[in-house]
Amino acid sequence: MRHLVVVLGDQLNRDSSAFDDFDATTDRVWMAERKGESEHVWSHKARSALFLAAMRHFAAGLDADEVPLTYTRLADAGPDDLVDLLATQLRELKPRRLIIVRPGEHRLREGIKAAAKACGVEYVERPDRHFLVSTEDFGQWAKGKMQLRMELFYRWMRQRHAILLDDDGKPVGGKWNYDADNRGSFGRQGPGWVPRPLSFTPDTITQSAIADIASTFPDHPGELDAFDWPVTREQAKDALLDFLDNRLPAFGHWQDAMWIGETWLYHARLSTSLNLRLLSPMEVIEGALERFREAKVSLSSVEGFVRQILGWREFVRGVYWLSPERLLGSNALRADGPLPNFYWTGNTDMNCMKEVIGQTLRTGYAHHIQRLMVTGNFALLLGVKPTLIHEWYLAIYVDAVEWVEAPNTLGMSQFADGGRMVSKPYAASGRYIDRMSNYCAGCRYKPGEAVGDDACPFTTLYWDFLERHRARFWNHPRAALQWRSLERLSAEQISTIQEQARRLRAEWTTG
Repeated sequence: MRHLVVVLGDQLNRDSSAFDDFDATTDRVWMAERKGESEHVWSHKARSALFLAAMRHFAAGLDADEVPLTYTRLADAGPDDLVDLLATQLRELKPRRLIIVRPGEHRLREGIKAAAKACGVEYVERPDRHFLVSTEDFGQWAKGKMQLRMELFYRWMRQRHAILLDDDGKPVGGKWNYDADNRGSFGRQGPGWVPRPLSFTPDTITQSAIADIASTFPDHPGELDAFDWPVTREQAKDALLDFLDNRLPAFGHWQDAMWIGETWLYHARLSTSLNLRLLSPMEVIEGALERFREAKVSLSSVEGFVRQILGWREFVRGVYWLSPERLLGSNALRADGPLPNFYWTGNTDMNCMKEVIGQTLRTGYAHHIQRLMVTGNFALLLGVKPTLIHEWYLAIYVDAVEWVEAPNTLGMSQFADGGRMVSKPYAASGRYIDRMSNYCAGCRYKPGEAVGDDACPFTTLYWDFLERHRARFWNHPRAALQWRSLERLSAEQISTIQEQARRLRAEWTTG
């Protein structure tokens, strides 16, 4: 055998450089489902089912095209660890080279490299054409910068790819960023009718994946009854068209809003397809730009969406690969608390947490503000150890791959990198949640109260967080105004808040 081409579960694109110069007479594709990939973190059943279903459909396409393939299913014999299985089969197959594009996890990348070396097989890592900037080019952009700011990177990417620019190279509409127009809340009237995203009924292959996950991981979190994700290239393209035609026009203004019982609102629901490589980022961007050129979508909506794909998605991947070990071990705020058990069950009196976690357990999904400003904000305020909340996000969301999840969680949400990635912590009280949703209307806690039986835990912990980190942020150029709000509180009020915060931590540590 000349080449063994390793295709991982999030690399399901036939235009991958892994297939360059593939020769069916001398080469073979290798794919594997292993229990260890669902047990490395305690993965949501829907997350595991998504990967298996998409992989099995991809493998069926390879078989149909008569591509030589070694495919190991979940129940097949062999080591439960993917790298150990690969090492075993490298010794059996004896290829001259192992061909792969960069895995989405540092752990897996290093393990595969070590397995190839131990087996005397040349390890060849090819460029990843899925992304719009290489890790090398990102490294050059980041070189010499003490702080990495997405907005500056985004402008660089807009210019690099000539997206939403006038003929003179300036941004269309005169501004680079329309984020100020993209923070709408629904008010008391609610969102009204919202077009539902296209749903994909599981076919025989997907049903087999769901059944295997249900029987293999019965104690893992989450449900499978609502599984309707796209798992093929064709389904992903249909999902893209559905979003572009039916929800993109309203996406921008309402992208930060939340509402009870509304899982999707105007969000794209495309992150799984992008992260599995069923869609390319540029085809998604081009589809949005086409609607803008046809005057079907406003500039603020299309810019807000393009910023997520061209800016943020590419930015977090670059941040991750600059130094994954440093990022994964970061804890600038020295948080060391446990993750409350209700993150796995949704059993809490806090209505916002109950709604978001309950939705997540049912579907494996929550949109970016639910993740950042509800579950992430709460962990930040409480002082949860960053690695624990990182592992929860990696386990619980269907679109989670470490290259995208870790920077979002550790850098943006938890400020664990100390401001390398974002300028200040995303800390907010219950009043923010009350403004952006109707969660508080049905809650026993009052978002404006910090002490007493009716005090909102978010608000109690918010003021406690400000006090705990007073010295660090009091003169911070971006955060000082927020921290100076402590001046409104007396020493006695702060002491009372701190005592209530201690009681909350004690309750969630023991319960």
